[in-house]
Amino acid sequence: MTPIFSDVFTEMAALLLVAAIIGAIGVRLRQPLIVAFIAVGIIVGPSVLGWVSANDQVDLLAKMGIALLLFVVGLKLDLHIIRTMGLVALATGLGQVIFTSVVGFFIAIALGMSTISALYVAVALTFSSTIIIVKLLSDKREIDMLHGRIAIGFLIVQDIVVVLVMIGLTALGEGGDTSNLGQEAIEVLLKGGLFIIAIGLLMRYVLTPLLHQLAKSPELMVLFAIAWAVALAAAGAHLGFSKEVGAFLAGVSLASTPYREAIGSRLVSLRDFLLLFFFIDLGAGLDLAILGDQIVPAILLSLFVLIGNPLIVMTILGLMGYHKRTGFLAGLTVAQISEFSLILGALGLSLGHIGTDTMGLITLVGLITISVSTYMILYSRPLYEMLAPWLGVFERKRASRDESNDKLEKNQIDVILFGLGRFGSGIANELQQRGYQVLAVDLDPDLIRQAEEDSYEVRYGDAEDPEFMATLPLDNIYWVISSVRDQSINLALLHGLREHGYRGKVAVTAHSSKNAKQLQNAGANKILTPYEDAAFEAVDKLFSD
Repeated sequence: MTPIFSDVFTEMAALLLVAAIIGAIGVRLRQPLIVAFIAVGIIVGPSVLGWVSANDQVDLLAKMGIALLLFVVGLKLDLHIIRTMGLVALATGLGQVIFTSVVGFFIAIALGMSTISALYVAVALTFSSTIIIVKLLSDKREIDMLHGRIAIGFLIVQDIVVVLVMIGLTALGEGGDTSNLGQEAIEVLLKGGLFIIAIGLLMRYVLTPLLHQLAKSPELMVLFAIAWAVALAAAGAHLGFSKEVGAFLAGVSLASTPYREAIGSRLVSLRDFLLLFFFIDLGAGLDLAILGDQIVPAILLSLFVLIGNPLIVMTILGLMGYHKRTGFLAGLTVAQISEFSLILGALGLSLGHIGTDTMGLITLVGLITISVSTYMILYSRPLYEMLAPWLGVFERKRASRDESNDKLEKNQIDVILFGLGRFGSGIANELQQRGYQVLAVDLDPDLIRQAEEDSYEVRYGDAEDPEFMATLPLDNIYWVISSVRDQSINLALLHGLREHGYRGKVAVTAHSSKNAKQLQNAGANKILTPYEDAAFEAVDKLFSD
């Protein structure tokens, strides 16, 4: 095809202009920008206008965006979170991969596929898109929430599984000899261990003092952060891992430094701009000509991914003691297949294992699930409220709940506190020191286990669950306090207390004056603003003498 534009610069200018127009239309129609940008890729790709001939340039910018996205995510995680999320990430990640691949294989066989094609399709269905999920959770400010941390954990497990699958397929493609497969897997594990040890040593002895020097010039510090993210992404790829794993570890290596917030805030705009090219590249790679005959099988497999994957995640998290709300929100993040699924299909096509029809099927499933799951994640709260009455089957009944009720009858409770994060646990400890009896409520089993060692009562529950609200000893309670900063949770709490006839006072936490006004109108007696309150107390101490 003859290039439409005379040079790459003009082509990129036209591409950005189309993206801005389609994006504006999408916003006007209240559609997710991710879907709009994928549509841009389809429009400018070979299936429609055929504008995108500078594939190398678009692909490079897309890879840079992916590296910065995972780097920023790593910046927000510390080693404590990684340790506490390890078990649930491993159980959920492996459990979902095994369930989806086995069930997906039999569905593909039932659709009349050959064994090798069914195997490729089944494996392709298991991987979820780290890039899309992290982008959506970041936009919703849910990366640091419990379900966000769980999702990031099992996505990392999936990335590791991808590496092992790629090794196996490559070995099979080279004459079908599997004798060196175990050796290659061991080599990857050893290289991964050495890679992590090297990063750990740099964290301990080099990175923090280096950033102290670079911080004298904020521009230089940001430049170093970008270079570090891209360098470790490249190192991860050369060592046999994915670029995503390397970039993520680069972010983790700087997460314990005092400069992570400054670096992260300065990279957000650049990250979002570069990710535009990832979604455009994804859309441009879809060949609509080969998709027509695969519509019915694609719809069936897409329904399996959109429904089956969240169900297995909810089941595993429920068995591990997590609340149905946490399981539901985390489960929605696996309701699509990954860009790795398309890469896997392309690898199978190049090795001669599958044909263009199977590749087209994987591609169409990707387009359907990515588009639909984007809406599911963006509107997760309304979906949960609608489905919550039927989700109790995914929640394990804790025997300790009955035991806690017996304890509450013996000890008069003065304050019920929702949220045991740093702010909430500080409030609980201060109330306890002043002689108040506190009942603390949280959704995170790790925080529950930690709080059980303290002298106040602890209960596992959800502020948005009306059924749980009915189990609380609301009679004769002086205060109900929420240290949770999520606006929708606090509004649901106020509504639930009102529905159950609570007549005491309620204090909730807000992070902006607009949210504070809305909460006051909803019936809150006091609004806690952690940063503003701390600032007021600090100034008061400075000028009190």
